[in-house]
Amino acid sequence: MKNEPQVNTKSGISLTLGVLSLFIPFIGVILGIIGIILYKKSLNEINRTQQQGKGLAISGLVCSIIGICIQLLMILGFVAFLSVGTVTE
Repeated sequence: MKNEPQVNTKSGISLTLGVLSLFIPFIGVILGIIGIILYKKSLNEINRTQQQGKGLAISGLVCSIIGICIQLLMILGFVAFLSVGTVTE
């Protein structure tokens, strides 16, 4: 058996949280922020220990950023929708 480098676990978790941040309403912002934090930690570990998983970490970062943007737009739209119906004279 070859002694292949291990895949960094935090990079996989970062990708998972990034994908979940795309689909879970309102909580997705928190998941995206955690995904970005785990991306940074996993990248530091990958550079230090020569593990694999850099692509997973970068994908997690991209999904987390997109998820945060989508969630913030959804929250902004929700607030705008609620504020339109509460016009007083």
